[in-house]
Amino acid sequence: RDPRSVAAGIGFSTDVGPRFRGTWTEHWINAMGHRRGAQAELSAPRQSVSAYYELPLDPPMTDAIRFTTGYQNENIEDVKSERFTFGEQWRHQLDNEWMRVLSLRLERENYTIGQQEPNSSQLLLPGISFSKLVADSPMDPSRGYRLQLDVTGAHRQLLSDADIAHVLAVAKGLVTVGNGHRFLGRLQLGAVATNDFDDVPPSLRFFAGGDQSVRGYGYQTLSPKDSDGDTVGGRYLIVGSLEYQYPLSDQWRLATFVDRGNAIDSLNDPLATGVGAGIRWVSPVGPIRLDLAKGLDDDLGGSWRLHFSMGPEL
Repeated sequence: RDPRSVAAGIGFSTDVGPRFRGTWTEHWINAMGHRRGAQAELSAPRQSVSAYYELPLDPPMTDAIRFTTGYQNENIEDVKSERFTFGEQWRHQLDNEWMRVLSLRLERENYTIGQQEPNSSQLLLPGISFSKLVADSPMDPSRGYRLQLDVTGAHRQLLSDADIAHVLAVAKGLVTVGNGHRFLGRLQLGAVATNDFDDVPPSLRFFAGGDQSVRGYGYQTLSPKDSDGDTVGGRYLIVGSLEYQYPLSDQWRLATFVDRGNAIDSLNDPLATGVGAGIRWVSPVGPIRLDLAKGLDDDLGGSWRLHFSMGPEL
């Protein structure tokens, strides 16, 4: 193949609006198969640029060590964040086909939450993640599942401003029965353990709501609020979803769904519920989803909302 390639793409979702992405990749640098690349993404609430250098291991199609660096600027709801990252990832596929990633990254984050004074944090974050995807088609599967578990942490005695343990688990499942009747389930659980939550930066707090979370609520608007009514992020994340799709043809489906969840500080805090219906088009670039959802909890910001997104179900 050619040693280098450049790609560009545009997209849209109701979470972030229009977005642009550009990538540059050098697929092979030397006889050992080293590669490197860069990526930039631009949308109204988020702008980022990153670069990497990768060394293949054995077997080279699945295993590698990657060194990364990046910058990301976000302005979403009541949170403004500017984050600089440098780190490494060791990716290894286990014999049972689980992908294991051992990582170590150093992050510097400058942020403002609501009306609070600007703050900053430095964290050295070792982490481990496990993931597995089983599907009968990469673009539009009829059955399969995705499982993922991410664990990261930081300690004040190791170049960090806070003691943090961060856990996020995601499970998605899809089954098709009869003549194309599809049932999808999604569950996200997260938790942050720390001795001072005020020292946890926004990137490690939890927010819910939006196209891929609880529909019928704005993007990342479900969260604990401070005395000024600004969203500040939660210690825990609980989000679940059930969806049924009825086939109209090979490319068109009707959908109905119920979502429930929230980002919370106590497991006794209320969860938000959203219900709705939509249509799915299996386009040449993957499923495109258009949903009309109603958030049932007015006190949590529920309302009628239109959600548009695209990408594989799993």
